[in-house]
Amino acid sequence: MRIFTFRCRIFLLLFAVILPASAAKVSWEIKEYRNHKYVPLSQVKDFYSLTSMTKSGSYIILKNSDVELKFRAGGQEVLMNNVKFIFSHAVVSLGSYHISIMDLKKVIDPVLRPFKIKAAKGFDTVIIDPGHGGKDPGAVNSLGTEANYNLKIAKLLQDNLRKRGFKVVMTRTTDVFLTLQERVKLANLYRDAIFISIHFNSVGSRARSQARGIETFTLSPVGVAHYGRGAQASDNIERMGNAQDSANIALATAVHWSSIQLLARAKLEVPDRGIRRARYSVLTGVKHPAILFEGGFMSHPKEKYLINNPTYQRTLAKSMCEAIVFYRKATMQKIGSTKR
Repeated sequence: MRIFTFRCRIFLLLFAVILPASAAKVSWEIKEYRNHKYVPLSQVKDFYSLTSMTKSGSYIILKNSDVELKFRAGGQEVLMNNVKFIFSHAVVSLGSYHISIMDLKKVIDPVLRPFKIKAAKGFDTVIIDPGHGGKDPGAVNSLGTEANYNLKIAKLLQDNLRKRGFKVVMTRTTDVFLTLQERVKLANLYRDAIFISIHFNSVGSRARSQARGIETFTLSPVGVAHYGRGAQASDNIERMGNAQDSANIALATAVHWSSIQLLARAKLEVPDRGIRRARYSVLTGVKHPAILFEGGFMSHPKEKYLINNPTYQRTLAKSMCEAIVFYRKATMQKIGSTKR
């Protein structure tokens, strides 16, 4: 097997184990439940060569000495080495605990085996999209506007990436308004690129004192609803961005994990709200691996001061840059087709 650096092999969750290029052969026992197909967690354990499956409270835990997957029975939140993912469908008991094939294929496998992502490829360009701008300030609080914070982080990330040898394209470099369609059109002019849209969150007054933390969005797969709303007929239409479903989740995992870790090291901890699925326009139309990153809640009475902190801003930019470096190394050094 080809030799890879430690960080390239395990960049997504920094696992200390190298999962086999070819997973164990499993004859999947598929069950249908509420119009979705499910497989047993016991078979997921075998397929990825994990060594134990236990129950602790409401969690079902699959693990070996280096990898731990924690599934909440009846829920959609899953922890993979303590990084939170929001599944498309809940973990259900069908005689034994099962997960949807959608979540197996579109979340677990790309995270545990990034070298198997067929659509992922090498790239030299990063397209940074600072959300909002001009007549659209985005979220606003007593310290500033989202549009301004988005641009600050984007410029810091641009500087970091250029130092690492990347070409960088900014959808905007000043406080101007661009439509979502204009952002997508610009992004699609480039080849061999990835796309990151930078935002900060906000909620209404009723939940203002509660909601906080970082979350990262990828495009919902075909058949999966936009986050926070019920299913619609339009969810079954394949969008351009769906060609990158697996690469999207891999990129999101790298950026999300890196941000949580580097902020914690800088003693700027924020809650992990997880990696989620949505149908934002800038994700549906972009042909590249694409994510939308929410760096915190401007509406939170304490978190708004963190967002305004230059150290917090620099740390976010640095974490994104490091994640992009790891992601590129992995996509340029696949081991899926090598012989063992």
